[in-house]
Amino acid sequence: MFLSALEMRNIIESSLLPKRSQCTLSPDLSMTVKIYDDHETDRVALIRSDIDANKLTGCRAINDLIAELRSELDHNKGGGNHFHQLHHRMTGR
Repeated sequence: MFLSALEMRNIIESSLLPKRSQCTLSPDLSMTVKIYDDHETDRVALIRSDIDANKLTGCRAINDLIAELRSELDHNKGGGNHFHQLHHRMTGR
């Protein structure tokens, strides 16, 4: 079973509610998921890129991805914003 990009995006974004998220798929089927802190700001709580959408061929694979994203989001709550942590590691600021 292979879902269209629109179907996959809809499933992932709706599964992450009430958080606002944005799922993008590049032509090479590399996926990026951004999850925002809230509906009021554009502050990013988590960015996960280079997800191989070719591997998301069924419900189990999509559910596993969503569970991983939720787990990373929960883990990052105590440690601050994942995007800012990543930026700090890359720039030293």
